[in-house]
Amino acid sequence: MKLLLVEDEKRMAQALCEILRLEGYEVDHYTDGTDGLAALESGIYDIAVLDVMLPGMNGFEIAKKARQEGVRTPILMLTAKGELDDKVTGLDSGADDYLTKPFMTKELLARLRALYRRTASVSDGRLKFGDISLNTNTSELSCTTNGQSVRLSEKEYRILEYLITNGGQILAREQFAVKIWGFDCEAEYNNVEVYMSFTRKKLSFVGAKTEIKAVRGIGYELRCQDV
Repeated sequence: MKLLLVEDEKRMAQALCEILRLEGYEVDHYTDGTDGLAALESGIYDIAVLDVMLPGMNGFEIAKKARQEGVRTPILMLTAKGELDDKVTGLDSGADDYLTKPFMTKELLARLRALYRRTASVSDGRLKFGDISLNTNTSELSCTTNGQSVRLSEKEYRILEYLITNGGQILAREQFAVKIWGFDCEAEYNNVEVYMSFTRKKLSFVGAKTEIKAVRGIGYELRCQDV
């Protein structure tokens, strides 16, 4: 799971990055609100964790602007403020949850898991779309109508996970390149097309009616008909 952390308090940020990475999250960290907003608008993150007090743009402003731009990434707001009005402001700005500092690590991790389940429609460790089911523990793809299954490679799994968790939206090739290979990777767009082809073959192998469709000049989307 890819997570965005926007936090300018150095010690807090270092501790959170270490904890989250130990839990298996991929974490990109920013200290400035303006940079954090630009990263959030990329659409490559599964969850964003935003501090409220930030240079450049505060967490409330980031959430509000991101929602205005159509970004649906779940947002967890972190702040030292505990007053009811601040919580209401955060939620009204577009945040999905609110955690007051100081907090226990277990609570943070539980809230992140809850946000992911809520958004991705995870049931019993599975992501579901149309007639396919993706096991988040074993990377196994199954067709729910015939029971056929196959194990996915790491990149195939991440491609399908990204498509399913974005609810059938059209996602640009650039988003896949950054999501799967990372900001600093020199992966070319033909890599995206190659792994899309591999993933399509796995969908075909299990006999799924769910397909990855290319939208000319834009990107890819997941579609399922006649299920």
